[in-house]
Amino acid sequence: MESNMRVNGPHSRPSGRTGLRILIVEDDADTADSMAILLRLYAYDVLVACDGVTALQMALEKQPDVVLLDIGLPKLDGWELARQLRSQISGKRPLLIAISGYGMQSDQMRSQDAGIDLHLVKPVEPEMLQQVLQRFETVVVPGAKDCPAS
Repeated sequence: MESNMRVNGPHSRPSGRTGLRILIVEDDADTADSMAILLRLYAYDVLVACDGVTALQMALEKQPDVVLLDIGLPKLDGWELARQLRSQISGKRPLLIAISGYGMQSDQMRSQDAGIDLHLVKPVEPEMLQQVLQRFETVVVPGAKDCPAS
């Protein structure tokens, strides 16, 4: 049986890289694994949670820079997860990006009301996600350059 919590190993990012820590919150294991592989190729520190309750616990303990969250999650949906993250995290708050099949204008408004910074509709182009993450990285990581990861 697959665990609800997976953390990448210590050798998954190039030495010397000081990039973003990203928490992927996705209940579909194949989608979560594919996204984790992609983000690790971009040399990000990646954590994965398969439900909202586990994601909340991981976010409070691991303090990610970015949370990529699905909306339709078991135990605690993405909107409620975002509200709880916003209310429970003090200090540096993570960038919250919804990546969801919920794409109606009303869904996007609910995301905004829940404190989600950006609402993307599946499927998301990897290059576009990388651009968003690079822009954010230049703001939060000292010395980060606004160029493609090698």
